[in-house]
Amino acid sequence: MNSPVLDILRSLVVFEKPSKTPVYIQIAQQIINAIQRGYLLQGTVLPGTRKFSTLFSINRNTAVAVYDELASQGWVNIIPNKGTFIIMPQDNNTGIKGKSQGLEHLKTYPKRSGFHFQSSFNLASTETIPSHKYVINDGQPDLQLHPTHQFSRWYSAAMKRSSLITRWNQTQEPSHINFNKQLCNYLVTTRGFHIAPSNILSTRSTEMSLYIVSQLLLQQGDVVLVGDLSHYTSNMIFQQAGATVKTVPVDAYGLDVDYIEQHFSKGSIRCVYVSANRQYPTTVSLIAERRVKLLRLADAYGFAILEDDFDYDFQFEGSAMLPMASADAKGVVIYLGRFGQSFFPSFQMGFIVAPENIISEAQNYLQILDKQGDLVQKQMLTELISEGEIHRLNKKNITIYKTRRDLLNCCLNTHFKNEAYWHLPSGGLAVWLQFKSGISLVQLAEKAKQYDLFLPKTILYQSKNVCAIRFGFGHLDEVDIVKVVETLKNAYNEVIKKSQT
Repeated sequence: MNSPVLDILRSLVVFEKPSKTPVYIQIAQQIINAIQRGYLLQGTVLPGTRKFSTLFSINRNTAVAVYDELASQGWVNIIPNKGTFIIMPQDNNTGIKGKSQGLEHLKTYPKRSGFHFQSSFNLASTETIPSHKYVINDGQPDLQLHPTHQFSRWYSAAMKRSSLITRWNQTQEPSHINFNKQLCNYLVTTRGFHIAPSNILSTRSTEMSLYIVSQLLLQQGDVVLVGDLSHYTSNMIFQQAGATVKTVPVDAYGLDVDYIEQHFSKGSIRCVYVSANRQYPTTVSLIAERRVKLLRLADAYGFAILEDDFDYDFQFEGSAMLPMASADAKGVVIYLGRFGQSFFPSFQMGFIVAPENIISEAQNYLQILDKQGDLVQKQMLTELISEGEIHRLNKKNITIYKTRRDLLNCCLNTHFKNEAYWHLPSGGLAVWLQFKSGISLVQLAEKAKQYDLFLPKTILYQSKNVCAIRFGFGHLDEVDIVKVVETLKNAYNEVIKKSQT
């Protein structure tokens, strides 16, 4: 009868000869795996090298190399004239596990942990990977407009800078000081800030920026005020930090600041989250009167304003209103922005603008999350800002997005003039489309799938008083916009017809 060890080895070891990894390494790794998982225990005698080589039809020198590799790593003890013994510290009296004891799981990885941990409801993913031809998102840029060939040259040039190597192992602050200077100049020019590089912290994304600020500001039970329709990702971050999220009405003039004054008292609010330029998801702007009042209220009540200006650069008509942070004389505003939205997501960046003591403390959190950052990316973006490429690319893309917005407006007038209402935003890459009849948006999304159009649940807003979708158009070209609106109308008609029967 075969030895149990031979049965285990025969079931365990599978190798590929045409592989970059030598055969003896492949075999040794699998034997180590069996030892670690307890299928080959301390004291087990492995077969001799002749029998081992015959078992796997390999050269005996390869079998010797397997045992030498195991011995060099401390898994076996080779005793001349006696054999090769496993020295993994286990109970010597325990027998070798057979196939019926779970050997079939040896080449699988556990699906569940062997210990308890607290799962996070707040951070449950809302993402769905669609397989449909058309998709409406919440207002993301068109990645096809990314200047791929130019970026290849720029990135290659940045990689070759000799100064980059000398900064590679430096600490975060000195290695990024040139980028912060250029970003500071850019923000002063485009947003009217009166800041220095010490007022800026760059991050991987606006979500990372908000996460860091939340860790810095919020404790268990702190109250965060958001619009009654707000960004789901931001709410997830606040709740994960232990905050209590409360809502404030949003009307055609933006966040209702009078409501805050009437329903909350001094010291009862930790921070107010607002997108003053274009409120998410409704795209309305916070009017000047309310901006001034919110700044005064923050100073009087002692709360922070988190101003998320996620799409400031996409302004089609006139000039965008300057951020509240540009008029902050009391140090109550923390500004969150996004840079490089015309690029691939991996080249985009988030940044924080705040008083120096806030930036200094936020830097400590960033050192843990992302100490080095992407120096090549920052080297390249530094040069693109200084050479004016960012301005030229933004100007080019704004013309394209404005054309798409206007076309979407025409298509909506053709198909939804009597069924919905919307206002044409002066900027941004989404339209707030409100249906006059209270149809089921879930049914609308299901019907749209039948027409090969995907509506993610994150753009659907339905309550007693609201029946709307945030219709992102930036990623759709002119042909797609026409087709998507027609398809959405067909799905809408199907839902209406079903509701009337």
